[in-house]
Amino acid sequence: MKKEVREFLTSRRARITPEQAGLRSYGSRRVPGLRREEVAVLAGVSVPYYTRLERGDLNGVSQSVLEALSRALELDDAERSHLLDLARAAQPTGARLPRRRARQRVRPEVQWTLDAITGAAAFVGNDRLDLLAANQLGRALFSELYAAPARPVNSARFVFLDPRAQTFYDDWERVADWCVATLRWASGRDPHDGDLSDLVGELATDSEAFRTRWAAHDVRFHNIGIKHFHHPVVGELTLSLTRLDLPADPGLTIFTYAAEAGSRSEEALKLLGSWAATADPAESAHAIEQT
Repeated sequence: MKKEVREFLTSRRARITPEQAGLRSYGSRRVPGLRREEVAVLAGVSVPYYTRLERGDLNGVSQSVLEALSRALELDDAERSHLLDLARAAQPTGARLPRRRARQRVRPEVQWTLDAITGAAAFVGNDRLDLLAANQLGRALFSELYAAPARPVNSARFVFLDPRAQTFYDDWERVADWCVATLRWASGRDPHDGDLSDLVGELATDSEAFRTRWAAHDVRFHNIGIKHFHHPVVGELTLSLTRLDLPADPGLTIFTYAAEAGSRSEEALKLLGSWAATADPAESAHAIEQT
């Protein structure tokens, strides 16, 4: 955990210039970004104290100091949340409140809700980017992911280890950045998640693209956004992502992908729904290709 804290704070400090922070810059710098003493001044703490923090020792740090540090390093909401998670994990075991572990089984009532969504693709995922349940259109949209034998289906494993991903995602680089930033955020929330550690280890071993991004220590929320797909059956799709957290199921989230009314993507999504509803998807796919 100390290594995680040290590398996160160092990487955030390195990206801010004195000019951005409203400071004068004197002389040449061996490394980019702010010096430790400059961060200490901006945060209103002593240099030795900030040095202790950047070495990974967040034990006993107050909320007010963390907030001041977030402002000094110009952290966004996701980065600030990540810093607070790291500080929480650094407290002695008896002093921190344990997080409720995410459910890995989706309640029938949640599946009913997914199935009731007929005009959009929908699935339930967790912080490790597993797809744990989906409606019919969701399974059709992510048919390339479901084609892999491993279960649960995992977005990050598909993005970095399956060569079809770079065709399926029109904006693969952005999706890859998002995957890693989301997993980095999840690791701060629960550093003792063995399944997440195993996933990160697998991806780091088998993918240089993942290793490079993981070393950047970027974190990001996955709330809303526009996603671009190249589906093997219906072609180009531009869909709006919406996230719906499930308070009764900590760690689980419903994600929906909907098309703008009247758009070409709405027509393609309806066509995809027709394909998904057929008894023989292979035959339906051939028929669609002929239209």
